[in-house]
Amino acid sequence: MQLNIKKIAEMAGVSVSTVSKIMNNYNDVSEKTKKRVLDIIEETGYSPNYSAKALATRTSNLIGVIFAGELNAEFTHPFFVEVLNAFKKQMGLLGYDLIFFSNEKFTGGDYFARCLHFRVDGCVMISGQHMEQAIRDLDDSDIPCIGVDLELKGKRSGYVMSDNVQMTSKVVEHFYLQGYRELGFIGSSADSVISSQREAGYLGAIERFGLALNPDWIVHGDDFFETSGYAAMKAMMGRGRLPRAVFAASDLLALGAIRALKEQRLRIPEDIAVIGCDDIEACKYTTPTLTTIRQNKERLGVLAAHMLFDLIHNQSEGGSVVVEPSLIVRESCGSR
Repeated sequence: MQLNIKKIAEMAGVSVSTVSKIMNNYNDVSEKTKKRVLDIIEETGYSPNYSAKALATRTSNLIGVIFAGELNAEFTHPFFVEVLNAFKKQMGLLGYDLIFFSNEKFTGGDYFARCLHFRVDGCVMISGQHMEQAIRDLDDSDIPCIGVDLELKGKRSGYVMSDNVQMTSKVVEHFYLQGYRELGFIGSSADSVISSQREAGYLGAIERFGLALNPDWIVHGDDFFETSGYAAMKAMMGRGRLPRAVFAASDLLALGAIRALKEQRLRIPEDIAVIGCDDIEACKYTTPTLTTIRQNKERLGVLAAHMLFDLIHNQSEGGSVVVEPSLIVRESCGSR
């Protein structure tokens, strides 16, 4: 059996953070629990290749960057690249370097132990398709963490994200004012937290405007990328009559949907209007140019950096910040 802090915690029947506290000589653990954990460590011969005492007293000026769960081609995803660039620049100004954690070899692996190994001062975690247990363990630990589009609620954690409710309200209101009454939605996988939030907000806005809902016009892809948007729109076409307007949970999904529509010689927005989300650079150069919800990517990255810095220096107890999005009107759903 490969030993790590998580295994030691399971064997002792305690949390990962409790093992960390014991190894770092914290005082808020009972003597009984401390003895049980230390006995297991001695019996198993567990010997991590770092000094717990040093970890408690030294800083590394390193920030761990973790892509939670499955985020395919994360370094090519335009939204997250821009957020991370802003985060990296601001953390650099604050005196920190970044270290990226791989999840290829260590899929579902012990992020907490690896954070201790590299002595990171804190972590930023980027939302993916799923939330694996290793992310929850890190969120529950004493390591300061900030989530981007990922709700972290640990005692030394916080998160920043765009206002998904306001985002979807702006989309439905724009469709409504442009005369569209038959609306559809293309999302990522059904278990994606962010996609689910946007879908719920979208359906709630449709209800507030008193519009009818057709289940055939709600389709999910596998992720937030162009090929999923293409496949989702093809699936929607296969169900019969199309809606008059579609909101896609990302710009890449929207661009894939547009490709599928063009193959059928459908005109955008004359036959069907499309709105995306993120306002990536490509939106300005597509044909037609893409109406979208702009997430303030630079602000998200800078806020994440300052919030993490405050957590590291005990100037904050965590919390959440929601950033206001804005509607950018272009040709795929412009004024009529």
